[in-house]
Amino acid sequence: MNSVFLRGLLTGLVALAAALPGWGKAPAAYVVLRPVINFHSGPQEDRDVVSQAVLGARLVELDHQDGWIKVKGEDDYPGWVQASTLRPLVEDERYPASLEPGKAVEIDALGANLYLEPDVTKHAPVLTAPYGVRLERINGGKDTQRWLEVRLPDRRAAWIQSGDVRTDLQPLSLEASLALAKRFLGITYTWGGSSTFGFDCSGFTQTILRSRGVIMPRDANIQAEWPGLVAVTFRTQLQPGDLLFFGKDAAHITHTGMYLGKGAFIHDTPKDRPGIQISGLGDPYWSKLLVAMRRLK
Repeated sequence: MNSVFLRGLLTGLVALAAALPGWGKAPAAYVVLRPVINFHSGPQEDRDVVSQAVLGARLVELDHQDGWIKVKGEDDYPGWVQASTLRPLVEDERYPASLEPGKAVEIDALGANLYLEPDVTKHAPVLTAPYGVRLERINGGKDTQRWLEVRLPDRRAAWIQSGDVRTDLQPLSLEASLALAKRFLGITYTWGGSSTFGFDCSGFTQTILRSRGVIMPRDANIQAEWPGLVAVTFRTQLQPGDLLFFGKDAAHITHTGMYLGKGAFIHDTPKDRPGIQISGLGDPYWSKLLVAMRRLK
């Protein structure tokens, strides 16, 4: 088969592909309309939950089927979500995660109520959103010292109390992120959870690193192999903020937590009292399961 024929064949295939619907188009993008939505392993509600996304998160379509859309978020973790929980983003539409400073606020409370008007007594909240949700500021001149007017992902206007948000969207320092982790103490354990309405172990550590501006993958075993981390060889070398990985061996990691210093670590576990708690590496149960230690590069 000569080179002229091959070039002609390839040219023909490219022309054929270009004629197909969707050729050359960017994947469809969506924004989350609910406070928290579940990522399922398949396009059915009774399939297991593998992750979550929060209000306003931007997702990219991978596939769709019968009222369900397979999507991935900023960490590239895939899952199936109900189409009714999303709104398609129009071409070139920007969303708060990428807005300029001063045009968005981020919820800093563990959960914050949003209202139809700046009053907590006249109506029930429109919705309650978890920590980390970013919302567009309307900046229409109606803000007060206590209340800020924002736009929800479904384009409705709503009001949030200024004490529930932060306007400085710069990443947190290591010390501030560890303080944040301790604010989450007692939040319940939820398999696949990625919000302050319920975390699992890797969703918790992923959220703490995200507060520092670092997008780390989902799932403890994947995190342990992530090239954004470097190995810590000895326990005596551990520093606050290092990630700890647990399992029967390094090839079977099933749990993760974050080192706080002085032999203590914070993690989200269903063991004993399900939820985010502080444990000690001196505890024989955890000590024998510790198989890897990592530090952010």
